[in-house]
Order: sequence, then C-alpha cells, then structure tokens
Amino acid sequence: MAPPGQRRALGALFLVLALMLAGVATAAADAARHEAGLLVITFAAGALALWLGLLAFRALRPR
Repeated sequence: MAPPGQRRALGALFLVLALMLAGVATAAADAARHEAGLLVITFAAGALALWLGLLAFRALRPR
C-alpha cells in the first residue's frame, strides 16, 4: 500500500490524465461527424478516460 501522500499524487495524476483523455474523446467525436474512422479513437479514449477516472476516484477517496 502506498503512503497517503503518494496516493493523493497518483490520484491527481490519474484525474488529470482522465480529463485530458476525455477531451481527446470529445474532439474525436466532434471530428467523427466528418470521418467515421475516428469513432475508434473516440471509444478508445473514452474507455481509457473512464478507467483512469475510476482509478483516480479510488486513490482520492478518503479512508
């Protein structure tokens, strides 16, 4: 188990990465209206954003 300071740092890192990937998914979804091949990027970035968001939630949750 990581020390509390490390857990918060990892949680913050995962949260930032999740928000960035959510932005990528949003931009890809917007661009997918013109090019259907970008739907793969949309779903992949969305899935990774969800996964990292859940990891951030678990790391930042008070014990």
